[in-house]
Parts: sequence; C-alpha cells; structure tokens
Amino acid sequence: MKPIFGRGPSLQLRLFLAILLSASLMLADSRLGAFANIRYLLNSAVAPLQYAANLPREMLDVLRGQFSSHQRLLTENKALKRDLLVMKSNVLLLDQLQQENQRLRSLLGSPFVRDERKMVAEVMAVDSDPYSYQVMINKGRVDGVYEGQPVINDKGIVGQVSYVGAHNSRVLLLIDPTNAIPVQVVRNDIRVIATGGGRNHQILLEHVPSSTDIKKGDLLVSSGLGGRYPEGYPVARVTSFSFDNKRPFAQITAKATVQFDRLRYLLLVWPTDRVKMSPKPAVTEAAPATVVEPLVAPAVAPVTTTTTAPVVPASNKVNHANQ
Repeated sequence: MKPIFGRGPSLQLRLFLAILLSASLMLADSRLGAFANIRYLLNSAVAPLQYAANLPREMLDVLRGQFSSHQRLLTENKALKRDLLVMKSNVLLLDQLQQENQRLRSLLGSPFVRDERKMVAEVMAVDSDPYSYQVMINKGRVDGVYEGQPVINDKGIVGQVSYVGAHNSRVLLLIDPTNAIPVQVVRNDIRVIATGGGRNHQILLEHVPSSTDIKKGDLLVSSGLGGRYPEGYPVARVTSFSFDNKRPFAQITAKATVQFDRLRYLLLVWPTDRVKMSPKPAVTEAAPATVVEPLVAPAVAPVTTTTTAPVVPASNKVNHANQ
C-alpha cells in the first residue's frame, strides 16, 4: 500500500538550505543594497503602529495639561515672562556680538555664516540594544529629513540622522561608539576628533599628543570641519586628562553637555547650503514646528589672530550609521 504522506527531504538538508538562503540574502543586502526599498516600504507600513503606540503618552500629556490648576498656570506664566525679559536682554547683547564677530571674520576672510533652518521633532522610541545608542523621531522624508542631518537640542549637539523613513527617522546619538565629530577647544581653538564613549554620557578624545594644551574643564564645541555639523554648538566638557610616558598619546575623557537619557524634543538642522537646495516639506508644520531661533547661544570664543596648529588624529575612524 502506498503511504498517504510521502517522506520529504531530511531535516539536515532543510537546515542547510535555510542557512544557505539566509547567508545569500544577507550578502545581497549588505553588498548590493537589494532590499533597501523593501525595508523602506516595511518601515512605512509599521509607522502607523509606532504612532499608535505613542498615542497614549500624548493623550496623558493633554489630560495633564487640562487638569493643571489655575494657580500653577499663573505661576508658570509669571516665570515665563521673567525668563522672556532676560532672554530679550540677552538677544540685544547677542545681536551686538554677532555684528562685531561678523566684522572681525570679514577682516580675516572667514566664510562663516549662521543661516540655518530648524524644525522641532519629538522622540518616539529608544533603541533597546545596549551596544547601540539610537532614538526614533517623528519626522521623515516627507518633512525633508536626509541621512547625515545634524540634530541638536537646547544643550548642544545630539547626533546625526542615520536612517530616514517616510514618516519617521533614526538618530545616531553622539555617545555611540561608531559616531565621531570634529571639535575645537573654546579656550585656544585646538582642533581634535571626539568619538562616543558608549556609556555615562562619555566622549573620548583619541590620538591626542600628551603635549597638547587641553585642561580639565575645557569646553569643546563643534568646529564645522567636514561640513556635517554646524560650527559653534557645545559638544562636551573635558573631565580628565592623563598621560603615560610609555604611551605616545594622552588619555582624555569628556562629558557630553546633552543628557541623552532625558531626550524628548529635538531640533533638526539644515545648514546653509542645504537650506538653499532642499525642497520644502510635503507636510505643513504646526506652529511649534516652524523655523525657530537657535536655542543654544553658540559657545564660540572671540576670533583672534592666533593660529594654532590643529591636532589631526591618526585614526581612520569616520562617521557611519548603523542600519
């Protein structure tokens, strides 16, 4: 009698074929980018679920705002008015300093121009991978976001956009070990490369000679070299400087100015050249998401005629984004 169910291939053969197919697909995706469009479509399909998961928090925020007491609102209103008065006085001084700085830079022939467009974005989710420091934001390709776009907040530079979907994007944080940024010391304009330490908001300065004039407490700001990050935004403050005579380079650590465990609202920045060539977003922004003034007064030291030889790291580490 012929059996009803025929015997198929052995389990070992099935496992071998599955492993071979998986390796072929991973190789095709990593080398040829064959599934980039498929991944983009899947991300667009999952985006509504991400917004739905974020909806309860938004509803709780609305309810909390509705049930705020009248006295609390009055107190906050008075505090905001006082802060606004102080900010306006600072803006008056800032305008004067900007004009003086522009005159000095024009004398030196510097092409520095601060003409940036900014858009407010909200953090939707945080990557749960302990070895990767990324967050998801609620702005995507329809809003004009592009890969490599710098992201800041009111404390300084947060990171760069590593992946862009239709309605959301991923931001690679500055403390990620695969991220690097050119910085300069405000006190003496020495330029170095800073990389993410991966924990405790730590920033590392690698391949810096022990004779370099860097001290504990020095403020590091973005230098603008490479064209990725705008110039003058705070990055970190040096916390330790040590060296060993047996080693050619010093061990320098710094603490980021941004508190990465408390991110909520971020600013997407379009540098000057991108402002001129980038198309307008397809989605109309609400009032808070329009062009805003810089939240951080750039900690750029007054321009002097002193020329300091930049310290160029020997490492070939470059910025790259994890898919």
